[in-house]
Amino acid sequence: MQTILITGGAGFIGSNFIPFFLEKNRDCKIVNLDALTYAGDLNNLKEIVTNSNYSFVKGDICDRELLEDIFQKNSISGVIHFAAESHVDNSIKNPDAFIKTNVFGTFNLLDVAKKYWMSAPNIFKKGFEKSRFLHVSTDEVYGTLGKTGLFTETTPYAPNSPYSASKASSDFMVRSYFHTYGLNVITTNCSNNYGPKQHNEKLIPTIIRKAISGKEIPIYGDGKNIRDWLYVLDHCKGIELVYQKGELGETYNIGGENERDNLYIANKVCEILDKILPKENSYKNQISFVKDRPGHDFRYAINASKIQKELSWRADENFETGILKTIQWYLNKYKSI
Repeated sequence: MQTILITGGAGFIGSNFIPFFLEKNRDCKIVNLDALTYAGDLNNLKEIVTNSNYSFVKGDICDRELLEDIFQKNSISGVIHFAAESHVDNSIKNPDAFIKTNVFGTFNLLDVAKKYWMSAPNIFKKGFEKSRFLHVSTDEVYGTLGKTGLFTETTPYAPNSPYSASKASSDFMVRSYFHTYGLNVITTNCSNNYGPKQHNEKLIPTIIRKAISGKEIPIYGDGKNIRDWLYVLDHCKGIELVYQKGELGETYNIGGENERDNLYIANKVCEILDKILPKENSYKNQISFVKDRPGHDFRYAINASKIQKELSWRADENFETGILKTIQWYLNKYKSI
């Protein structure tokens, strides 16, 4: 039975991915390594805690001794790497944490995987010849777009925040381990994820939380910054496909083809809340505009044709269906607090 190490599995995307992957791949075991920083929550994985094919290890990807121990004790034959510092605002205030985790942590993980998989006796063992390292990254490494155009896998990198710079660095480190050592790596770059289990600090959970608490809903600048929104379970399906069928050394962009500006998002959430949780005045009255953050990229949008053509991936949710599911999940969460 193959054992896969998943890093950052208690975070937003990882905690959606693990239950999905275990259900689809019942002949696999998963070891979830997570440092449980503020963005990680084991409550996100309550549905699988009794699954005999799942185990959790609390720890940091910067701890090389721990990584080596996990690989040895569990005969790790695959890695899906989610662990990262990811909030742009936090990277502006505290960039060193992003360099440590996203750059050094990724290097650490790559180097341990290389030495474990590509040294005797494992390089000769059955089951290790297809050992794969999947690195989950972001479209923010490409920088910003104007009013037209799409990011493709060949778009030059031009990161504009400490967060995106740290992710770009980690992408290049992954690439180097393929070209220099022949490690079986693959990278995905995704657009903005949304859906259940996302941390409260992110845009959509913040809009929902502020709205139902009666507080002002803060929107940066004029609210016209555009993102390509991808429902998290659609992203998980794409990652699983890439891990199982993607080409060695390749990069795949995963995008929802749902471009929306931040003001549209706020208005749409408020419109839905006006219908399903009505009050005397519209939630839209709570929308306010705050000073824009430094280096705020104007627009992201992904061309996902490569993964669509080569791996037959398609997003099941459009923004209107996905945002309704998301709001309903958060209402249940906040009502229980």
